[in-house]
Amino acid sequence: MKKLVILSGAGISAESGISTFRDAGGLWDKYPVMQVASIEGYEANPELVINFYNERRKQLLNVQPNQGHILCAELEKYFDVTVVTQNVDNLHERAGSHHIIHLHGELTKVCSSYNPNDPRYIRELKPEEFEVKMGDKAGDGSQLRPFIVWFGEAVPEIETAVNYVEKADIFVIIGTSMNVYPAASLLYYVPSNADVYLIDPKDVSINTQRPITHIKKGAGEGMKELLQSLVFSR
Repeated sequence: MKKLVILSGAGISAESGISTFRDAGGLWDKYPVMQVASIEGYEANPELVINFYNERRKQLLNVQPNQGHILCAELEKYFDVTVVTQNVDNLHERAGSHHIIHLHGELTKVCSSYNPNDPRYIRELKPEEFEVKMGDKAGDGSQLRPFIVWFGEAVPEIETAVNYVEKADIFVIIGTSMNVYPAASLLYYVPSNADVYLIDPKDVSINTQRPITHIKKGAGEGMKELLQSLVFSR
């Protein structure tokens, strides 16, 4: 079975109604990025940051996976699929994908403020406990913080992602600007004989000489065309 790796970004979840960060009107227009997505912002005002992610979780309860997510899961019938996502939502999981690497953390999880990547203190929140409060403690006595990789923090899962990308027969980029590193660097690890597809309604500037098939559609329609091309046109 061929190995297919999907690199997904905010554009796939935007079709479910989740605000993107970088587009006009996105979350970065409403919140200074370093205030809510950096360790400095968290240390300066932990309550603001905790409430920001409480709001993101509340939003997540009210949205559903869209056709793009569902068709990513559908590809598992035909390929050995790994989803590498920059998104912190759980829409790929809810759509039925089984192997997902979250590069930037997971919104539905909390962790220690002392050592965010200590597995002993990472825990999944049930929907009814999505609201974290000041004073809620991790097992090491520190304030529970969102299990999110903030700007300036290491991306622990990047090496795991590279291991899968290096073995890919097909690499699919969907809904990402390819401006966020280290995620954008994954393209450089794709084998030279692998087929690369880009699904995005807009032009995306990618610094590479390799051929890329650009499907200029949104996530749902683009995934439908990709499935048609990879599976039903063979």
